Amino acid sequence: MARTTFYSLLSLTLAASLGGACSSEIDGKPKAQVEDVKKTEAKAETKTDAPAAAARTFKLDKTGSSVQFVGAKLTGDHKGGFEEFEGEAKVAGDKIESLRVTVQTPSVTSDAPDLTGHLKSADFFDVEKFPTAVFSANEFLAKAGENGATHEIGGELELHGQKKAIRFPAKVTVDAQGAQGQAEFTINRKDFKIEYPGKPDDLIKDEVLLKLDLKFKAS
Repeated sequence: MARTTFYSLLSLTLAASLGGACSSEIDGKPKAQVEDVKKTEAKAETKTDAPAAAARTFKLDKTGSSVQFVGAKLTGDHKGGFEEFEGEAKVAGDKIESLRVTVQTPSVTSDAPDLTGHLKSADFFDVEKFPTAVFSANEFLAKAGENGATHEIGGELELHGQKKAIRFPAKVTVDAQGAQGQAEFTINRKDFKIEYPGKPDDLIKDEVLLKLDLKFKAS
């Protein structure tokens, strides 16, 4: 009887560890292509661009924009975001030429007060050492994709003291009032040296879902 009970418990433990993880909002989302900046700069040397038309500059409308993320543990997701950010986009005709967004990392929030404090520590964003994160882009390739994506955006993401080249799908629109873009994609936090594993019985997944909704308007 004791042996039967032991094997029953062992089977339940294995089932929980292999198949018992909760489903996550991260599942099925497109993965950003991330690589060293130097590799991208080497490729860019062979690229020639046509002369740009006169560009208009639009400021990021913070009230209509959001910078959010979803992190996942084995037992479930945690949602978060940033309350303070600024940026601008340059638009020529009906195309975005470039954009830049700067996020104040101390403004991070989450769905749990204790987690918010932990996210500010050296285990995660280390906001005292790295008070800003910056995303800049100058490639907007028309490319239809899933979930309404219209473009592939290429640029650089500087996060946690690491600068990486990054590409991801997004929905981009431009009109007389301004420009806007929405994107959901995952990055591997370890590419940016955020390596805290989590509790031994509730490990944190490497992938983090970024959810961007950015609206740029004339000043």
